[in-house]
Amino acid sequence: MDLVFELIKRYFSTLSGELFIGGIPASSLAAQYGTPLFVYDRNTIDRKFTLLRETLPPNFLIYYSVKANPHHAILEHFVGRDCGLEVASAGEFSRAVKAGCRPEKILFAGPGKTEAELEFVLARDIGEIHIESLLEAQRISAICCRLGKRARVAVRVNPAGEVQGGAMRMGGKPAPFGIDEEQLEDVLGHLATLPGLELRGIHLFTGTQILDHEILAAQYRRGLDIARRVATGLQKPLATVDFGGGLGIPYFAGDRQLDMKCLRESLEAMMAEVRKEPYFSGTRFIVEPGRYLVGEAGIYIARVNDVKTSRGKKFLVLDGGMHHHLAASGNLGQVIKRNFPLTVIDKFNCSEKEVVDIVGPLCTPLDTLARDIELPAANVGDLIGIFQSGAYGRSASPVGFLSHPAPAEVWIGDQESTLIQPAEELRPAERC
Repeated sequence: MDLVFELIKRYFSTLSGELFIGGIPASSLAAQYGTPLFVYDRNTIDRKFTLLRETLPPNFLIYYSVKANPHHAILEHFVGRDCGLEVASAGEFSRAVKAGCRPEKILFAGPGKTEAELEFVLARDIGEIHIESLLEAQRISAICCRLGKRARVAVRVNPAGEVQGGAMRMGGKPAPFGIDEEQLEDVLGHLATLPGLELRGIHLFTGTQILDHEILAAQYRRGLDIARRVATGLQKPLATVDFGGGLGIPYFAGDRQLDMKCLRESLEAMMAEVRKEPYFSGTRFIVEPGRYLVGEAGIYIARVNDVKTSRGKKFLVLDGGMHHHLAASGNLGQVIKRNFPLTVIDKFNCSEKEVVDIVGPLCTPLDTLARDIELPAANVGDLIGIFQSGAYGRSASPVGFLSHPAPAEVWIGDQESTLIQPAEELRPAERC
């Protein structure tokens, strides 16, 4: 609960025992749009973006990672803030363009890009493709020769394991991501022989969900070391050095916000060194945050549909669950199930507490959103809010599982709400 109250104090508010999101009562949103639903607060996104922009040196570019939350309204908002977009499929590329992003401000990373996807984005002059294997480079070259195009590319590097950290390691071990650092020199030599490729830089991504600024800064320094070696070998400055994402947000008890002041100081010292090096003359440094920008802006709201006791344990059964929010159920990367920050969002003034499990409506024990959590005493009809739900929520969940209706998505800005994704409803012939 401490994290819940910290998040409310930082981004939201309460009045008469009820959560307000962007100045709107949660109960009003639930009444207007139904439950379950995802709510995204624009003001929180803007605060996070502004803080990140103030933390990064001027020669850093921000590319929002579309995979975190690909909704059109969110992409359009970032494009409006002159943010680039990082995509991991041709589908995300199409979403980015539809949201108004110019192709030259789109990066494409990810293993297993198909020839069809590569041709699709190359024909539309994508800004940069991050090569994950020598075979992928050969495919890009062949497509460029066929289309009469020149591809701007960077090499994604799977670094050695000296600097690691975060909730999910992406490098420093055998992985489908990128070129192993120890193979980098040979691969660069092969790339130089392939027509149609303009090698612009490197992409380094070793981990995600990092809350320690020292680990993040150490990874950036490791990336600079590799970039320095590549630029020296090429005998020219690199146009781009992409540090990937990695910036985390607190999800669980004991987690702390990433110290952006200390990160800024580390980056300023780092850039003071870089400015003296000719091989970084004109280099643009890139970060690709996703959850850091949108995670804290989202709240998943579901209604208590049943309250029951089984062999001494009390359960709150919601009308939403893991089919909408796989991450909150612990089935998206957690090794040991830990509870997301959540509470009864229409009973902050309730002094009576109880320890419960919170489950969804699915016919599987995996559909458990919280275990042994102390909350205000809840009744049927009360609202449960799961915080930190703006990233890897609806789009990262098995929405079609058991054919329950999909949830609505709502955008909050200027104390007004907008339905940006209607809830899927059962057609009359399908009603029970």
